[in-house]
Amino acid sequence: MIPMSDSSSLFSHLVELRSRILRALLAVLLVFLCLVYFAQDLYHYLAQPLMAVLPENGQMIATDVASPFFAPFKLTLVLSFFIAIPIVLHQVWGFIAPGLYANEKRLVAPLLLASTLLFYAGIAFAYFVVFPLAFAFFTGVAPEGVAINTDISSYLNFVLKLFFAFGVSFQIPVAILLLCWSGATTPANLRQKRPYVIVGVFIIGMLLTPPDVISQTLLALPMWLLYELGILAGGLYTGKKTTNNNNKEPE
Repeated sequence: MIPMSDSSSLFSHLVELRSRILRALLAVLLVFLCLVYFAQDLYHYLAQPLMAVLPENGQMIATDVASPFFAPFKLTLVLSFFIAIPIVLHQVWGFIAPGLYANEKRLVAPLLLASTLLFYAGIAFAYFVVFPLAFAFFTGVAPEGVAINTDISSYLNFVLKLFFAFGVSFQIPVAILLLCWSGATTPANLRQKRPYVIVGVFIIGMLLTPPDVISQTLLALPMWLLYELGILAGGLYTGKKTTNNNNKEPE
């Protein structure tokens, strides 16, 4: 039988969790309502990297009757979530913060901010750097006599997957810092693995980008630089932690 105090505590946590989730959903909804009027314009802007490299007779098409409505609607909904991520993470932080120690709070809050900024940076990098190169390659290798008419829903699904992939891959510094914080590894160990990491990021670049050296390098180099940034951040945190431990007075 659950004690009355534990039951009340669990109920209060569930109520707060529901409140936090509702606030996060409300933030996404408010952003969506502000953007839905511009849904067609947003999709047009998203399609620019492909439209800019299509041949003279190339165009985007809708193979489903409802695609002209649902594709911009889906894009606006996903974009609303991306824009509202700071508020969503703030609600997550507000829920977990009371259960953290002071030193954990000092680490988690900056990590949430850094994770958000890096996610946005990954999306921007994909749109402004990778998309123009990738779509130019894809349209350039089309066999003679093949008309390039991309379905708007298929294009949306493709770019959203790349957005997510690049947004997640740009979380490398945060992941490294968390690994160092948990004691799973150290900056020294990560430096020793640098040659394997360099080979690994170029393999990932080969798998995620078209088979040309330029686009592969444009993905691999940022991932390598983010890895080095993560090692630097992990070294600073480890050094600060060691200094704080040495400054503690023995009991």
